Amino acid sequence: MSTQKKAKSALISVFHKDGLEPIVRKLHELGVALYSTGGTEAFIRKLDIPVIPVESVTGYPSILGGRVKTLHPKVFGGILSRRDLKDDRAQLQEYEIPELDIVIVDLYPFEKTVAEGAGEQEIIEKIDIGGISLIRAAAKNYKDVLCVATMQDYGKLLELLEKGNGESSLEDRQGFAANAFNVSSHYDAAIFNYFNRKAGIPALKISEPGGRSLRYGENPHQKGIFYGDFDALFEQLHGKELSYNNLLDIDAAVNLMQEFDGDDPTFAILKHNNACGLATRSSLSEAYTDALAGDPVSAFGGILICNRPMDAETAAKIHELFCEVVIAPAFEADALEILKGKKNRILLVQKPTELPKDQIRTCLNGILYQDKDLKTDSVQDLNYATEKRPDKRELEDLLFASKLCKHTKSNTIVLAKNKQLCASGTGQTSRVDALNQAIHKAGSFNFDLDGAVMASDAFFPFPDCVEIAHGSGIRAVIQPGGSIKDQLSIDFCNENGIAMILTGTRHFKH
Repeated sequence: MSTQKKAKSALISVFHKDGLEPIVRKLHELGVALYSTGGTEAFIRKLDIPVIPVESVTGYPSILGGRVKTLHPKVFGGILSRRDLKDDRAQLQEYEIPELDIVIVDLYPFEKTVAEGAGEQEIIEKIDIGGISLIRAAAKNYKDVLCVATMQDYGKLLELLEKGNGESSLEDRQGFAANAFNVSSHYDAAIFNYFNRKAGIPALKISEPGGRSLRYGENPHQKGIFYGDFDALFEQLHGKELSYNNLLDIDAAVNLMQEFDGDDPTFAILKHNNACGLATRSSLSEAYTDALAGDPVSAFGGILICNRPMDAETAAKIHELFCEVVIAPAFEADALEILKGKKNRILLVQKPTELPKDQIRTCLNGILYQDKDLKTDSVQDLNYATEKRPDKRELEDLLFASKLCKHTKSNTIVLAKNKQLCASGTGQTSRVDALNQAIHKAGSFNFDLDGAVMASDAFFPFPDCVEIAHGSGIRAVIQPGGSIKDQLSIDFCNENGIAMILTGTRHFKH
């Protein structure tokens, strides 16, 4: 038996009418009988195209305020009947059930309604029953029925109708069915997640209905795909296609710069998810210059981000550096033209969109979930552990360093002075190694650490770190505290005129 099927009938019942007219007109041109309900039926009639009300088939009107329209054996029988089975064909004839060859249905905008902050009853009414049932039935019977479950597939359907003159292959129908189940499963996941806000069932439902293939994964021999709506967060103005590693660095950059939202002009340069340069200044140009000074070597091929619109003066300086990505809230016209001078340089406008508040990663044969570390150390959190208190400049530097420490791979030590990153020790197996790395790096770029401050992502188990820091000129320290030997570090600071602040919050990042 041929797998080609020529459509003779179609059921159309959609919430969104955008883009529907060309399809309706094409189906009518092909002699396809149209069945419909409610608003869609009225839409088709306004086009002066004949349409058969579903009520005339079922013998029942739309009832319960529209909650029940298509839930009837005469509708689902026409969708689920197996055309190659004699008994199914006989039952359709016995009960006067018309075959339905194409089903075009979409779903009530449940996610949009939730996102808009609607009341509970309005949200509940946007849980589609008839539509989701029609989609599942039509997709299940893809051998005989073509199911279109989203307006995003209208273009593909119209192309198929025009090319095939109303015919579809088994492969065509199977492809539409797969996307229909993608739509329905995403919809169900969204509903569960809404209810689970209160229920707290220990189950994880993640659904991203769209994705973009990447050139490769972390390395060229690995496959990479990004699932999510990147365009909701960014507008790409220029440059090559984003890579897997670009996306990881962009994620790190955006989360770091969120700490400085509303602060004076701040610029950060990142490499392999860690900041190698960061500075806050009175102008963006100065902030960039001092961020670059933090590590001009690592900045090569880095990710650049700022919290102010990109101006021409700053752009001209950046243009001298090879960098992969530049992110800003906006780009002035002159700045954009300068930065477009490198054809592959990726330029992103970050849109004012809220970032996720949770984190998910694969682990062993399962998934780890946690709340995102949204705690930013502030003046209100500080416990002054030593006799000496930091002065105003030192306090500002300590909070500046603490923000960066939170976004640097553990174990980490951050050294800062005058709201500029001097150096950091990143991803070390011991805190002493992290500190020694930071001190060595600061020296290699000619930073004077006399009067600088030190931030640690976790407590000091021994006083060795404050001893080493003191020898390099560090005059103030911020750390979570919590070690049973905290007092040893505090005593050393008291004996040597170092101010120490305890935050009470650890900021591990693995």
